[in-house]
Amino acid sequence: MSKILVLGAGLSSSDLIKYLLDHSKVLGWTVRVGDLSLETARQKVKNHPNGQAIQFDINNNKQLQDEVSWATAVISLLPAFMHPVVAQECVRQGKHMLTASYVSDTMKSLHEEARQKGIALLNELGVDPGIDHMSAMRVIDEIRAKGGKLTGFISNTGGLIAPESDNNPWNYKFTWNPRNVVLAGQGVAQYLENGQYKYTPYHRLFTSVREYNIMDLGKFEMYPNRDSLKYREIYGIEDIQTIIRGTLRRAGYSKAWNVFVQLGMTDDTYKMANSEKLTKREFLNSFLPYHPTETVEEKLKRIIPDAQDEVVFNKLKWLGMFDNEPIGLANASPAQLLQHILEPKLALGPNDKDMIVMQHIFDYELSGKKHRKTSTMVTIGKDTIHTAMSITVGTPLAIATKLLLTGQIKDRGVIVPTKAHLYNPILNELENFGVKFIEEDVELS
Repeated sequence: MSKILVLGAGLSSSDLIKYLLDHSKVLGWTVRVGDLSLETARQKVKNHPNGQAIQFDINNNKQLQDEVSWATAVISLLPAFMHPVVAQECVRQGKHMLTASYVSDTMKSLHEEARQKGIALLNELGVDPGIDHMSAMRVIDEIRAKGGKLTGFISNTGGLIAPESDNNPWNYKFTWNPRNVVLAGQGVAQYLENGQYKYTPYHRLFTSVREYNIMDLGKFEMYPNRDSLKYREIYGIEDIQTIIRGTLRRAGYSKAWNVFVQLGMTDDTYKMANSEKLTKREFLNSFLPYHPTETVEEKLKRIIPDAQDEVVFNKLKWLGMFDNEPIGLANASPAQLLQHILEPKLALGPNDKDMIVMQHIFDYELSGKKHRKTSTMVTIGKDTIHTAMSITVGTPLAIATKLLLTGQIKDRGVIVPTKAHLYNPILNELENFGVKFIEEDVELS
């Protein structure tokens, strides 16, 4: 009899919780779901006989201690910065923990103590990070096994809107945390291309896009992620000549988004005076120089040449950026105000479906010939609850939980799923949920 504590019942949790409850009778599990909103937790448990819903507050140390004490394993779907608090308590009490998030330095520091206590801290088990690692390593290991030498690796992932629900000029809707979308890419993108180190600062990120045609879905564009270089060590490909990881959007998105970046609207480092009184038009005008006669539209086109593009201008107009409609958000940063404007316009509609697109491109040499292998995964959500994001974030995490609690994962300490005995059973079972990669291998010379 295992007791599974799920902390966080947000957008990505639906398929995780459903999987655990679906398996709970046969495997003798009790699944307790904790969220700051008791009602949200109840909606996910749906009165299942093996499920429990509780109100949970991460800032209540006594409650955290009590709940971890109750559990056999803890799954944290809380915001990533909260994972270390949960992890430290799990290690203290000798309880397994699983997350979909990147391994932080704090998490990494718990490795030896966790290993000595015989517990697993499994991380990076979502879609990105998660399925990206597992699917990439499967192909990398296959290329190595047949004597090939990997020379290039490009990996792109996007959380997007499904074609049948793509009905706005941005060709985009929020399928995960809108704040993360607004702040995406800040910092410097670092990657390696044909043996040369490349660095793209934030202010040039959205003008550094590359276009890809993916299967029968049409054109996409990719902007590079912050740090592709660290994956050389993670994947054991230190001598590779090209490694780039990027985020996918529909073609045309980046040119319009770059207007916000160049204006400074994605800045989250300060609060704007009297922000609660600003209209959308005044907010936009705040970032433009004073002029006694020029309109906001004229100034924008003069200061940001991309706004002269009719397609870009119409994207901004569709958002209502030139309207005298109050935003109504007090003590807010530019990024928070922008998010507040975007959320109602880019929200999933009641009948919308989202889509996850992931594509890896492997260049390798074998027997004196050059090859390119493309591995592509497209997953479309069922509805606004069982979204593609929920399926691809929650299901691998749930499968890993089952493998851990049934003794099939014996690794201890801080773990990411880059080894075959971890990624193979998870990827194989994911195919039952429609998460499948289509591969194409062509000889280049």
